[in-house]
Amino acid sequence: MKALKITALAAAVLAGSAVSQNALAEITANASVTSNYIWRGLTQTTNDAAVQGGIDYASESGFYAGTWVSNVNYGADDIYSYEHDLYFGFSGESGDISYDVGYLYYNYDSEAEFDFAEVYGSVGYGALSVTLSLLAHTEADEGEGQDFGFAEASYVSVDYGMPVLNGAELGFHVGYHQGDFAEAFNGVPDGYADWGISVSKDGFSFAVTGTDLDEVEDPSTDPYDNDSVKFAVSYSVDFEL
Repeated sequence: MKALKITALAAAVLAGSAVSQNALAEITANASVTSNYIWRGLTQTTNDAAVQGGIDYASESGFYAGTWVSNVNYGADDIYSYEHDLYFGFSGESGDISYDVGYLYYNYDSEAEFDFAEVYGSVGYGALSVTLSLLAHTEADEGEGQDFGFAEASYVSVDYGMPVLNGAELGFHVGYHQGDFAEAFNGVPDGYADWGISVSKDGFSFAVTGTDLDEVEDPSTDPYDNDSVKFAVSYSVDFEL
């Protein structure tokens, strides 16, 4: 999930601040496979698998930038095939307090004409973090009665991670997505809450996620099944460049 990826990137930047003064910057790459690409509780691949990867630059000053790509699929008749993200930001820490602010651009097939961008900020205390993402701009056209202006859509989330047995990490997540653009892009009728629990170790991760979306009256017409609990297994690996 992109939100978790950004959090992990910020952690890497913070860790980088403790290295030798000679290590002024670091470039890394990552690759992963997942049984279901889930973003903010919703499948981005119609519950099918995804292959993903990216390249990140992190400076000792706290500045970072990167790019990330994944296949997507929103249904048999849609024109989406990929998601390509570009982002940059600045993160740091003071004692147990950490912070991360940045800009994230979501790029899709040109025929879709639905690219959009968000600005985000997070504050953490120890293993607990709170993140707010606001719609910055979009190329999508507003429908009647819709407002796709700055900050007219938002996503707020709370995440907590803790070590468990044998070096594994247990993560907890809850979030809320709302706004006219969120409804238009996600194909949901209103704001919704999502939650997730994950266990990860040595690049492997198992996640259970869900939302508070109402059950669809006719499940055969819904290829997303976003009102149900979902399970995803993934494996990721990082490379130094």
